[in-house]
Amino acid sequence: MKIAMPYSMGRINEHFGISREFVIFEVEEGKIAGKQVISNSDLQHNHGGLANLFTTEGVEVVIAGGMGPPMASALRSVGLNVITGASGDAEQVASAYLSGHLVTNPFDCNHGCGEHDHL
Repeated sequence: MKIAMPYSMGRINEHFGISREFVIFEVEEGKIAGKQVISNSDLQHNHGGLANLFTTEGVEVVIAGGMGPPMASALRSVGLNVITGASGDAEQVASAYLSGHLVTNPFDCNHGCGEHDHL
């Protein structure tokens, strides 16, 4: 299993659509076995492009702080499990998800996103 998250300096990036990097955790036997950071420099706000990138990388779960409904729909349309409302250290969030203890909160948009909504 692989888990992807928008990533910035070891933490979940609060705004999924403008994240320049994503971290992908590889999971084996219920534990994090490795991670890689991939660039998103050409796919910011590109819903279909990100969905294809994640499926190409073998991702099954996407965990984020928040994201707009079009992005969530694009990810779900290719079979990805989308979880929003997470924050903090990315590796700790992945571990909490794997142990069934991930706590999520409603997303409070703080980046001037008047033109779109978030989940």
